[in-house]
Amino acid sequence: MRHPVDVLIRRVDPDVPIPAYGHPGDAGVDLVTTEATELAPGERAVLPTGVSIALPDGYAAFVHPRSGLAARCGVALVNAPGTVDAGYRGEIKVIVINLDPREPVRFERFDRIAQLVVQQVEKVRFHEVAELPGSARGEGGFGSTGGHASGDVDGVRGGITQGGNSYASVVPDREGQ
Repeated sequence: MRHPVDVLIRRVDPDVPIPAYGHPGDAGVDLVTTEATELAPGERAVLPTGVSIALPDGYAAFVHPRSGLAARCGVALVNAPGTVDAGYRGEIKVIVINLDPREPVRFERFDRIAQLVVQQVEKVRFHEVAELPGSARGEGGFGSTGGHASGDVDGVRGGITQGGNSYASVVPDREGQ
């Protein structure tokens, strides 16, 4: 079993709880907001968490959405996952958006809003070459492995047309599971 990584933490808000794992085996610790706020449908906000951290070199922390908030309230993270670099020392903030088309969502002080996953990351060196070696995928682009009826991301193929309206279908994704 690997030993835990030591991460220094500073409470920007002295009352905020230290992030903790909700259950044994969880990959992420819960982040809370220190400000109450209400988001109208389609509205976004930058919510403070009341903590800042110092990660060891070779690590980064990634701010991931909470699946329960997404399922129950339609809350998503605009830049998921958000990246906290090892050199960043400011307060961790979470950019949330209310994707529910009808209902506002309200956050109270210390509501859980995201989860933070700390991972080891590799440094890379880029070597420019005239040609890249071949692969099974080759130059197939973003979304080229299919699984969605709306077709290519660049708009070369359209979605399904029914009654003059075009829509995307997730049926091929469900069938592939």
